[in-house]
Amino acid sequence: MSAAIFSKIGQALRDHQRFAVLSHVRPDGDALGSELALALALEKLGKTVRVWNEDGMLEKYNFLPRAELLTKPPAEKEDVDVAIALDTAVQSRLGNTVDAIGSAKLWINIDHHPSNPGYGDLVYIDPVSPATGQILFDLITDQKLPLTQEIAENLYVAISTDTGSFQYPNTTARTFEIAAELIRAGVDVGRVSQQLYENYPRRRIELLRELLGTMRFEGRGRVVSFSLSLKMAKDLEVLPEDNEGLIDHLRSIRGVIVAVFFEELAEGKVRVSMRSKTEKADVCAICTKFGGGGHKLAAGARVRGTLAEVERKVLEAICDVVDCNS
Repeated sequence: MSAAIFSKIGQALRDHQRFAVLSHVRPDGDALGSELALALALEKLGKTVRVWNEDGMLEKYNFLPRAELLTKPPAEKEDVDVAIALDTAVQSRLGNTVDAIGSAKLWINIDHHPSNPGYGDLVYIDPVSPATGQILFDLITDQKLPLTQEIAENLYVAISTDTGSFQYPNTTARTFEIAAELIRAGVDVGRVSQQLYENYPRRRIELLRELLGTMRFEGRGRVVSFSLSLKMAKDLEVLPEDNEGLIDHLRSIRGVIVAVFFEELAEGKVRVSMRSKTEKADVCAICTKFGGGGHKLAAGARVRGTLAEVERKVLEAICDVVDCNS
């Protein structure tokens, strides 16, 4: 299956000239690293490439090789031959990058979210893969596309961040083998890991302190959550990217099965992030009930309502799965 679709995607990358590489709003390391890696490979093939994300390049990932290539989409529409959606479960999560594309002869969808419905003309979804960056490594090597040190570093960041620095259950022997290949291609693991995990702004730690003050437990400690209100975010002057990964502090607590992070948004919605320690508590299925999606152990949704309303509804839904009364 992968060989056939990789061949078709590889042919499309060679046959066309103008590309737009896109990924989801509120991007993470997998989204940004994957975008840059594929864009750099296309540039090496002599292609014209636009790399867009609604949020642009995040401050914490500015160290990525050729980070300046990734920008917010332009106000004026631009025609391309091929639009490529990476690491984006549903097309609406591409945000306003779609509005910047005047026309595209072909849409390619490469992802690892099981909730992805398969939008696009050429689609490759591997829900077993721990990161879209891992899929791209396989595509690049299978199709003999360029793999420079800069491309390798972007792929390494994509894989490292989406596997929790190679700690999550979706990490496989293949993941480590790919990491070894990327290191052979020139990745400095110590330097990259320090940039990723030991270079946080002070405001992020102050945010964590405040969030822990809102921490609450349900179901005899099996469900834990904390909440970020608009007022707290304003008072601390935090950026949206500052809360990435903070939910892991909740998931790490002994006895916890499901961890939840509620973030109040300006448009009358609440961003919900969930993490689970067991596939028996499928957080993707829970988030799907609220219009979201993701993976069995990591998922999210944006739910309309006040912070208190959404907290109540979501925690009730979780307790239907994780028996909070026994």
